[in-house]
Amino acid sequence: MNNILKGAIERIERFSPNQGTLGQIVRYLESLVPKYSKVGDAVFFHNDQFPWSYELESHWSVIRQELDQVLPYAEALPNFQDISPRQGNIAEDDRWKTFFFCAFGYRSEKNCERCPQTARLLEQIPGLKVAFFSILAPGKHIPRHAGKHKGIIRYHLALKVPEPREQCRIQVADQVVYWEEGKSLIFDDTFPHEVWNDTDDYRVVLFLDIERPLRFPLSVVNWSINQLVGLSPIIQVAKGNHESWEKQFEAMLR
Repeated sequence: MNNILKGAIERIERFSPNQGTLGQIVRYLESLVPKYSKVGDAVFFHNDQFPWSYELESHWSVIRQELDQVLPYAEALPNFQDISPRQGNIAEDDRWKTFFFCAFGYRSEKNCERCPQTARLLEQIPGLKVAFFSILAPGKHIPRHAGKHKGIIRYHLALKVPEPREQCRIQVADQVVYWEEGKSLIFDDTFPHEVWNDTDDYRVVLFLDIERPLRFPLSVVNWSINQLVGLSPIIQVAKGNHESWEKQFEAMLR
């Protein structure tokens, strides 16, 4: 067995039970990311580092057309915290709506059927863990926060960006950037970030979480952690909440 992987296992075995083994594994993984990341350790990334992003950009208008079939039902879509209660600290109102396609092994068959071209494009993305339309209502502010797992890369494909541009923005670390319709924004969400939609219209992105490309053996460790995340109570609760919403939504459409 590779010496580095042995070292990781030995360190994990030393963790005390009350520290939370999974959390400790994740933190140890993060300490190794700069050395093993195939895309470096930066705040923002380039399309060339994720070639599939060009395919999404070239089909963005198709995705936007399918989004336009969803947006009339925006008020009926679930709030982020309704699906994932742990998001309640950054999404306590009804102005961050979601339309999920998949999350850590769970696939929303009904939503994929409603947006078949988007679903087809998502199937071609290596390492895809989470995908949904992230819909911010006018006046929505997402407070400063940071992701907890450096083995994941955050991706946005801008689908609907209202004007004025300076009133619809995201800050990651100390950099403020603006979405551009049809273009990708790729970043490490473990850096503190904050979002504003101070316009009078919806801002929508295709929101993806992608498994960070890593060299062996860290790639195997990261894959294992993401498998455990998929089996965790957090994901199982979210799955149940989403299935409940789907039933209500189907009944409303009849």
